[in-house]
Amino acid sequence: MKNRVKVIAALFLAAGMMFPTTGVNAKDGLRELKEEKLEQRGDTFRVLIETESHTEIQELQQSFPLRNQFDTRSYTADVTEKEYQALQQMGHVKVEKVPVLSVQIDPASLEVTDEMEAAAASQSVPWGIKAIYNDTNLTSTTGGTGIRVAVLDTGVNITHSDLYANAEQCKDFTQSSPIVNNTCTDRNGHGTHVAGTALGDGGADQRGVYGVAPDAKLWAYKVLNDAGNGYADDIANAIRHAADQASAQRTNVVINMSLGSSGESSLITNAVNYAYERGALIVAAAGNSGYSPGSIGYPAALPTAVAVANLENRMENGTYRVANTSSRGFSQTAGDYVIQRGDVEIASPGTQIYSTWYNGSYATISGTSMATPHVSGLAAKIWAENPGYSNIQLRTNLQNRAKAYDINGGYYAAAGDDIASGFGFARVR
Repeated sequence: MKNRVKVIAALFLAAGMMFPTTGVNAKDGLRELKEEKLEQRGDTFRVLIETESHTEIQELQQSFPLRNQFDTRSYTADVTEKEYQALQQMGHVKVEKVPVLSVQIDPASLEVTDEMEAAAASQSVPWGIKAIYNDTNLTSTTGGTGIRVAVLDTGVNITHSDLYANAEQCKDFTQSSPIVNNTCTDRNGHGTHVAGTALGDGGADQRGVYGVAPDAKLWAYKVLNDAGNGYADDIANAIRHAADQASAQRTNVVINMSLGSSGESSLITNAVNYAYERGALIVAAAGNSGYSPGSIGYPAALPTAVAVANLENRMENGTYRVANTSSRGFSQTAGDYVIQRGDVEIASPGTQIYSTWYNGSYATISGTSMATPHVSGLAAKIWAENPGYSNIQLRTNLQNRAKAYDINGGYYAAAGDDIASGFGFARVR
């Protein structure tokens, strides 16, 4: 029996504020807060605190404990509204709210299927996997050996029968400690669904879901809460951690981010650039802001991330169709086959995608969130076949595959490099 569940994943970006460099100095402000620190703290939110002095940062951390730190003159902390106001009055201190990013799905699209119905549904190889393999008769998938796919999301149910054999790391970046090992509980479902599309292996009975690269290893990084929202600094921490882990283990990693926001976060931009420079491939959801030009969200809009659009399971003008909800790039950069800020790069199946679910069953969801792991899985499969590739060579390979299947369906889809599908639909063959 099918249960239709509505999931609302709020997408919002807290506006940053820069504060004056005159007024109360840091030490006086900290003294004034000592008594407040003894009171019961109310609701808190995340801020980025910056100063010109490493010593002053250390002093600030005595009253505003460190959450994440990426350089010597800034760090993030959780503060109350009163503490936030006090920070505004401190001389030579800048403070801004840390943006919140969210999952990229169509909230009305979710269908949850129990295990018995899943077996009857004959969806061991969902339509998107058959499409990316270009084989309507496909009964199983292969590939990805030796490659890691880091799923930065709401967590993953690594005990799911179709994911258990692939799980290698399970970490939580959302708790009071910046990184908690051996826990990545998913109470939302989004992250488990994404993981299944990238590397589900069908389970021991081969009756479950197959992903694009079932032999790849899963790094399940929980960066979003149970509502599907997460702070930019926690996500940035996970991006850097994945890149560092791959470097330390001398392995290749594809970082999947089926998340985003309408505005840019310097924390995430710096982390994505860091990971890309260290050899990781970053794949991100283009966003679901409709078909208006210039609507690609972040981090997908960054030139160092592969922005993925959402294809529907229907034909138009002889090709698959880009969903109306899928975000579009800028018209002025169409046709050049060069990735610039705000461009969509590749299109992939993202509508009515069937995959693993957090409670051990299966679900169908739509959105660029669902398109993204198809590309991440394909990247893992290609990289396993070409282990000597750099991340840049791998990206070029994906682009060339996309050019071979141009997309002409959907608003703004056209021959060549367009703002709806980018280079086209990258496939296995």
